Amino acid sequence: MGRLSLFDHPLLLGFEEVERTVDRLTKSGGDGYPPYNIEQTGAGALRITLAVAGFSEDQLSVTVESNQLVVRGRQDRVGGERVFLHRGIAARQFQRSFVLADGIDVTGASLEKGLLHIEMARPEVETMVRSVKITTETHQPRESVAVETDHG
Repeated sequence: MGRLSLFDHPLLLGFEEVERTVDRLTKSGGDGYPPYNIEQTGAGALRITLAVAGFSEDQLSVTVESNQLVVRGRQDRVGGERVFLHRGIAARQFQRSFVLADGIDVTGASLEKGLLHIEMARPEVETMVRSVKITTETHQPRESVAVETDHG
């Protein structure tokens, strides 16, 4: 039995990429680490802020891979030279992904006071109307083919 899709309706043509995005979102179940905010900072400007205390700039990477913003953090494991009586600060690697709409441009990233700020711009979409010329098929007369039968 095949799986049921929201986009199987015949009037929804060309939404395969949206379906793949929804699949990606459902598979990327997050564990909530690191916590983040998404805010609108102006007309067409967005910012994602991740709480990455304990990570330095060289332990973080921000990449855009096929309409997906991926933030990765990797800390080196502290060897046996430290003895913790209580360890409540996470020292683990993470990967946090955000699906970006078409046209969203990641313009920069900065790290300050344990917060990673990722700046994005959403250009204003122009409404475009264009006419499509309708043509008619010209029907060429078909040659008639005589079929001979032998009534022998």
